Amino acid sequence: MRRIINYAPRPGVRIILAALPFIAVLAIYVLASNARLAVEPNDKLMPALATFWATLVRMATTVDVATKTYLFWWDTWLSLWRLFLGLGISALVGLVLGIVVGFIPYLRSTFEPFFAAFSLIPPLAVLPILFIIFGLGEVSKIVLIVFGIAPFIIRDVMLRVASLPTEQIVKAQTLGASTWQMISGVVLPQVMPRLIDSVRLSLGAAWLFVIAAEAITAEGGLGYRIFLVRRYLAMDVILPYVAWITLLAFLMDYVLRKLSAAAYPWDKIKAA
Repeated sequence: MRRIINYAPRPGVRIILAALPFIAVLAIYVLASNARLAVEPNDKLMPALATFWATLVRMATTVDVATKTYLFWWDTWLSLWRLFLGLGISALVGLVLGIVVGFIPYLRSTFEPFFAAFSLIPPLAVLPILFIIFGLGEVSKIVLIVFGIAPFIIRDVMLRVASLPTEQIVKAQTLGASTWQMISGVVLPQVMPRLIDSVRLSLGAAWLFVIAAEAITAEGGLGYRIFLVRRYLAMDVILPYVAWITLLAFLMDYVLRKLSAAAYPWDKIKAA
Protein backbone atom coordinates (compact mmCIF):
# COMPACT_ATOMS: atom_id res chain seq x y z
CA MET A 1 0.00 0.00 0.00
CA ARG A 2 1.38 3.36 -1.01
CA ARG A 3 1.56 5.97 1.72
CA ILE A 4 1.11 9.70 1.39
CA ILE A 5 4.88 10.26 1.58
CA ASN A 6 5.23 8.41 -1.73
CA TYR A 7 3.02 10.86 -3.65
CA ALA A 8 4.75 13.90 -5.15
CA PRO A 9 3.00 16.70 -7.08
CA ARG A 10 3.83 17.31 -10.72
CA PRO A 11 5.66 20.56 -11.59
CA GLY A 12 2.49 22.37 -12.65
CA VAL A 13 0.60 21.24 -9.57
CA ARG A 14 3.55 22.26 -7.39
CA ILE A 15 3.29 25.85 -8.67
CA ILE A 16 -0.43 25.94 -7.92
CA LEU A 17 0.08 24.55 -4.43
CA ALA A 18 2.82 27.10 -3.73
CA ALA A 19 0.51 29.94 -4.78
CA LEU A 20 -2.44 28.81 -2.65
CA PRO A 21 -1.23 30.23 0.73
CA PHE A 22 -0.54 33.63 -0.86
CA ILE A 23 -3.95 33.67 -2.51
CA ALA A 24 -5.58 32.69 0.77
CA VAL A 25 -3.86 35.47 2.72
CA LEU A 26 -4.77 38.03 0.04
CA ALA A 27 -8.40 36.87 -0.02
CA ILE A 28 -8.67 37.07 3.77
CA TYR A 29 -7.25 40.60 3.74
CA VAL A 30 -9.65 41.74 0.99
CA LEU A 31 -12.65 40.35 2.84
CA ALA A 32 -11.59 41.91 6.17
CA SER A 33 -10.78 45.23 4.49
CA ASN A 34 -14.13 45.38 2.72
CA ALA A 35 -15.91 44.64 6.00
CA ARG A 36 -14.08 47.44 7.84
CA LEU A 37 -14.47 49.94 5.00
CA ALA A 38 -18.20 49.21 4.85
CA VAL A 39 -18.45 50.39 8.45
CA GLU A 40 -15.86 53.20 8.24
CA PRO A 41 -14.95 54.36 4.70
CA ASN A 42 -11.93 56.29 6.03
CA ASP A 43 -10.48 53.34 7.94
CA LYS A 44 -6.66 53.50 7.95
CA LEU A 45 -5.90 50.13 9.48
CA MET A 46 -6.86 48.00 6.47
CA PRO A 47 -7.04 50.17 3.33
CA ALA A 48 -8.33 48.80 0.04
CA LEU A 49 -5.90 47.35 -2.49
CA ALA A 50 -6.63 50.28 -4.78
CA THR A 51 -5.37 52.62 -2.05
CA PHE A 52 -2.10 50.68 -1.84
CA TRP A 53 -1.63 50.95 -5.59
CA ALA A 54 -2.42 54.66 -5.69
CA THR A 55 0.05 55.38 -2.88
CA LEU A 56 2.83 53.35 -4.50
CA VAL A 57 2.31 55.04 -7.86
CA ARG A 58 2.42 58.45 -6.22
CA MET A 59 5.62 57.69 -4.28
CA ALA A 60 7.31 56.04 -7.27
CA THR A 61 6.42 58.60 -9.95
CA THR A 62 6.11 61.93 -8.13
CA VAL A 63 9.09 63.98 -7.01
CA ASP A 64 8.94 64.75 -3.30
CA VAL A 65 9.01 68.49 -2.64
CA ALA A 66 11.23 68.24 0.46
CA THR A 67 13.85 65.73 -0.75
CA LYS A 68 13.64 66.31 -4.53
CA THR A 69 13.62 62.54 -5.08
CA TYR A 70 11.20 59.77 -5.98
CA LEU A 71 10.75 58.51 -2.44
CA PHE A 72 10.03 54.86 -3.23
CA TRP A 73 13.07 54.38 -5.45
CA TRP A 74 15.32 56.51 -3.26
CA ASP A 75 14.42 54.48 -0.18
CA THR A 76 14.97 51.25 -2.09
CA TRP A 77 18.39 52.35 -3.34
CA LEU A 78 19.60 53.42 0.11
CA SER A 79 18.51 50.20 1.81
CA LEU A 80 19.91 47.96 -0.92
CA TRP A 81 23.22 49.83 -0.92
CA ARG A 82 23.58 49.37 2.84
CA LEU A 83 22.51 45.74 2.61
CA PHE A 84 24.82 44.78 -0.28
CA LEU A 85 27.82 46.51 1.25
CA GLY A 86 27.26 44.90 4.65
CA LEU A 87 26.68 41.45 3.17
CA GLY A 88 29.66 41.77 0.85
CA ILE A 89 32.04 42.69 3.66
CA SER A 90 30.58 39.94 5.86
CA ALA A 91 30.99 37.32 3.11
CA LEU A 92 34.59 38.35 2.44
CA VAL A 93 35.52 38.37 6.14
CA GLY A 94 33.70 35.09 6.71
CA LEU A 95 35.42 33.41 3.76
CA VAL A 96 38.95 34.50 4.67
CA LEU A 97 38.77 33.96 8.43
CA GLY A 98 36.63 30.84 8.14
CA ILE A 99 39.07 29.11 5.80
CA VAL A 100 42.25 30.19 7.58
CA VAL A 101 41.02 29.45 11.10
CA GLY A 102 39.22 26.28 10.07
CA PHE A 103 42.17 24.89 8.12
CA ILE A 104 45.01 25.51 10.56
CA PRO A 105 44.56 23.42 13.77
CA TYR A 106 46.35 25.84 16.11
CA LEU A 107 44.23 28.78 14.89
CA ARG A 108 41.06 26.70 15.14
CA SER A 109 41.82 25.74 18.73
CA THR A 110 42.56 29.38 19.58
CA PHE A 111 39.75 31.23 17.83
CA GLU A 112 36.84 28.79 17.49
CA PRO A 113 35.61 29.37 21.08
CA PHE A 114 36.05 33.12 20.60
CA PHE A 115 33.97 33.24 17.42
CA ALA A 116 31.36 30.97 19.02
CA ALA A 117 30.98 33.40 21.94
CA PHE A 118 31.17 36.45 19.67
CA SER A 119 28.32 35.17 17.50
CA LEU A 120 26.04 34.95 20.55
CA ILE A 121 26.21 38.69 21.29
CA PRO A 122 22.86 40.28 20.27
CA PRO A 123 23.83 42.81 17.56
CA LEU A 124 20.96 45.18 18.37
CA ALA A 125 22.16 45.34 21.97
CA VAL A 126 25.45 46.90 20.86
CA LEU A 127 23.82 49.32 18.41
CA PRO A 128 24.15 52.27 20.85
CA ILE A 129 27.83 51.45 21.24
CA LEU A 130 28.28 51.46 17.47
CA PHE A 131 26.59 54.85 17.23
CA ILE A 132 28.89 56.22 19.93
CA ILE A 133 32.05 54.86 18.27
CA PHE A 134 31.22 55.33 14.58
CA GLY A 135 28.70 58.15 14.75
CA LEU A 136 25.20 58.31 13.31
CA GLY A 137 26.24 58.07 9.65
CA GLU A 138 26.45 55.18 7.23
CA VAL A 139 29.47 53.53 8.85
CA SER A 140 27.59 52.48 11.98
CA LYS A 141 24.80 50.91 9.89
CA ILE A 142 27.26 48.89 7.81
CA VAL A 143 29.19 47.82 10.92
CA LEU A 144 25.94 46.62 12.51
CA ILE A 145 25.26 44.33 9.55
CA VAL A 146 28.82 42.99 9.58
CA PHE A 147 28.72 42.55 13.37
CA GLY A 148 25.51 40.56 13.10
CA ILE A 149 26.28 38.47 10.01
CA ALA A 150 30.04 37.89 9.80
CA PRO A 151 30.41 35.70 12.96
CA PHE A 152 27.71 33.33 11.68
CA ILE A 153 29.36 33.05 8.26
CA ILE A 154 32.79 32.55 9.84
CA ARG A 155 31.52 29.68 12.00
CA ASP A 156 29.64 28.09 9.10
CA VAL A 157 32.69 28.20 6.82
CA MET A 158 34.90 26.88 9.63
CA LEU A 159 32.58 23.90 10.09
CA ARG A 160 32.62 23.20 6.36
CA VAL A 161 36.42 23.31 6.26
CA ALA A 162 36.69 21.06 9.31
CA SER A 163 34.31 18.53 7.72
CA LEU A 164 36.42 18.07 4.58
CA PRO A 165 37.71 14.49 4.26
CA THR A 166 41.20 14.16 5.67
CA GLU A 167 42.12 11.94 2.72
CA GLN A 168 41.91 14.92 0.37
CA ILE A 169 44.41 16.91 2.42
CA VAL A 170 46.75 13.91 2.75
CA LYS A 171 46.67 13.27 -1.01
CA ALA A 172 47.36 16.95 -1.75
CA GLN A 173 50.37 16.90 0.58
CA THR A 174 51.58 13.68 -0.99
CA LEU A 175 51.57 15.39 -4.36
CA GLY A 176 53.69 18.21 -2.90
CA ALA A 177 51.01 20.90 -2.54
CA SER A 178 51.84 23.86 -0.34
CA THR A 179 49.44 25.25 2.26
CA TRP A 180 48.27 27.93 -0.16
CA GLN A 181 47.79 25.38 -2.96
CA MET A 182 45.73 23.17 -0.67
CA ILE A 183 43.57 26.14 0.34
CA SER A 184 43.07 27.41 -3.21
CA GLY A 185 42.79 24.04 -4.95
CA VAL A 186 41.12 21.77 -2.41
CA VAL A 187 39.38 23.86 0.26
CA LEU A 188 38.11 26.94 -1.60
CA PRO A 189 36.11 25.15 -4.35
CA GLN A 190 34.29 23.09 -1.73
CA VAL A 191 33.67 26.04 0.60
CA MET A 192 32.20 28.47 -1.95
CA PRO A 193 28.81 26.72 -2.25
CA ARG A 194 28.55 26.71 1.55
CA LEU A 195 29.42 30.42 1.62
CA ILE A 196 26.60 31.23 -0.81
CA ASP A 197 24.17 29.19 1.29
CA SER A 198 25.35 31.03 4.42
CA VAL A 199 24.69 34.38 2.78
CA ARG A 200 21.24 33.16 1.73
CA LEU A 201 20.45 32.13 5.31
CA SER A 202 21.68 35.52 6.54
CA LEU A 203 19.38 37.61 4.33
CA GLY A 204 16.56 37.79 6.87
CA ALA A 205 18.86 38.90 9.68
CA ALA A 206 20.63 41.38 7.39
CA TRP A 207 17.33 43.05 6.48
CA LEU A 208 16.44 43.18 10.17
CA PHE A 209 19.65 45.03 10.99
CA VAL A 210 19.22 47.44 8.07
CA ILE A 211 15.67 48.32 9.09
CA ALA A 212 16.58 48.63 12.76
CA ALA A 213 19.45 51.01 12.02
CA GLU A 214 17.34 53.07 9.61
CA ALA A 215 14.52 53.28 12.12
CA ILE A 216 16.79 54.89 14.71
CA THR A 217 18.82 57.26 12.60
CA ALA A 218 18.71 57.78 8.85
CA GLU A 219 17.68 60.26 6.21
CA GLY A 220 16.11 57.68 3.93
CA GLY A 221 15.59 53.99 3.41
CA LEU A 222 12.76 51.48 3.52
CA GLY A 223 12.99 51.06 7.29
CA TYR A 224 13.24 54.81 7.80
CA ARG A 225 10.06 55.40 5.78
CA ILE A 226 8.10 52.70 7.62
CA PHE A 227 8.91 54.13 11.03
CA LEU A 228 8.42 57.71 9.83
CA VAL A 229 4.82 57.19 8.70
CA ARG A 230 3.78 54.89 11.54
CA ARG A 231 2.78 57.89 13.65
CA TYR A 232 0.17 58.74 11.01
CA LEU A 233 -1.12 55.14 10.88
CA ALA A 234 -0.25 55.18 7.16
CA MET A 235 -0.83 51.50 6.47
CA ASP A 236 -1.13 52.31 2.77
CA VAL A 237 2.64 52.99 2.93
CA ILE A 238 3.73 50.50 5.59
CA LEU A 239 2.19 47.34 4.16
CA PRO A 240 3.40 47.88 0.56
CA TYR A 241 6.89 48.63 1.89
CA VAL A 242 6.85 45.42 3.93
CA ALA A 243 5.69 43.48 0.87
CA TRP A 244 8.40 45.13 -1.23
CA ILE A 245 11.12 44.22 1.29
CA THR A 246 9.87 40.63 1.27
CA LEU A 247 9.92 40.53 -2.53
CA LEU A 248 13.45 41.94 -2.66
CA ALA A 249 14.66 39.36 -0.14
CA PHE A 250 12.98 36.57 -2.10
CA LEU A 251 14.57 37.71 -5.37
CA MET A 252 18.00 37.93 -3.75
CA ASP A 253 17.61 34.42 -2.35
CA TYR A 254 16.49 33.15 -5.78
CA VAL A 255 19.46 34.74 -7.57
CA LEU A 256 21.94 33.32 -5.05
CA ARG A 257 20.37 29.86 -5.35
CA LYS A 258 20.60 29.94 -9.14
CA LEU A 259 24.16 31.27 -8.96
CA SER A 260 25.20 28.41 -6.69
CA ALA A 261 23.53 25.83 -8.95
CA ALA A 262 25.15 27.27 -12.09
CA ALA A 263 28.64 27.78 -10.67
CA TYR A 264 28.84 24.63 -8.55
CA PRO A 265 26.45 22.03 -10.04
CA TRP A 266 28.52 19.17 -8.67
CA ASP A 267 27.78 20.29 -5.11
CA LYS A 268 24.02 19.93 -5.65
CA ILE A 269 24.48 16.50 -7.20
CA LYS A 270 26.63 15.40 -4.24
CA ALA A 271 24.03 16.72 -1.77
CA ALA A 272 21.28 14.81 -3.54
